[in-house]
Amino acid sequence: MDKIADIHSFKERQNIILEGFDPVSAGGFTQLPNCVLNDPHLSAGGKVVYAKLLSYAWYNNRVFPGQDTLAEEIGAGKRTIIRLIAELEKRGYVEVKRRGQGLTNVYVLRHTVRHTEKK
Repeated sequence: MDKIADIHSFKERQNIILEGFDPVSAGGFTQLPNCVLNDPHLSAGGKVVYAKLLSYAWYNNRVFPGQDTLAEEIGAGKRTIIRLIAELEKRGYVEVKRRGQGLTNVYVLRHTVRHTEKK
């Protein structure tokens, strides 16, 4: 089969098409690690919060978003953000270092996931 036939065959099987989409000019993009994406014990909301924290890390080299900011940008309530961050902590994807009254937390995103089961 020649290259043209291969391309047509691929396009026939393709079920997601990005048309007119330029992620760089559209504000960038964030890749979510497959271990996070495919974790059946992590909620969809937890995956979104992880992705958002990761997007801050890539953009700013440090992650200092407040929970109010996360809630606003994701379209969730602050209590939901707190619950989802706790879920990420429990699964070992994130470590939260609390800095005290009035200061934002520091979020450490783990390259090597340490699954912990806190009760």
